[in-house]
Amino acid sequence: PIWLLGSSLFSAQLAAQQGLPYAFASHFAPRFLHQALALYRSLYQPSARWPRPYVAIGVPLIAAPTDDEAQWLASSTQQRVLGILTGQRGRLAPPVRGFMAQLPLQHRAAIDDFLATAIIGGPDTVRAGLQALAEQTQADECLLVSDVYDPALRLRSLDIAAAVRTAA
Repeated sequence: PIWLLGSSLFSAQLAAQQGLPYAFASHFAPRFLHQALALYRSLYQPSARWPRPYVAIGVPLIAAPTDDEAQWLASSTQQRVLGILTGQRGRLAPPVRGFMAQLPLQHRAAIDDFLATAIIGGPDTVRAGLQALAEQTQADECLLVSDVYDPALRLRSLDIAAAVRTAA
């Protein structure tokens, strides 16, 4: 099926007018998430294939056995975001202990804004975060983005998320 992936109010409106499922890129543009979903749902024109609105949202997710380890692993994502925001893009970097504490306040605020929908933590934190996001957005699907430096730990992160969702 054809979907519309967007990060703006225009993309929400276009998906609604075309009767298409809509994936909102909240994994990098969370600012308009709730407004875009409300606009999409309120303007939705049913189509033959999609009689009702259907929403997926991008969710940055870093899961580990403990909240502390997940926060450490998330520093790779935080470094990537800082690079995007400062125009110094590069490869995903290894985690750094205390990365955010080393940054000026304005950089920390910008990274936090960029990752506003991020769920970072151990199994209980991930479960609670996914539940809260599902309740807030009423999304039909979550598209998990797990920027973990070590590929094996990236898969573990997704496995933890899958385990807490099936246990819920």
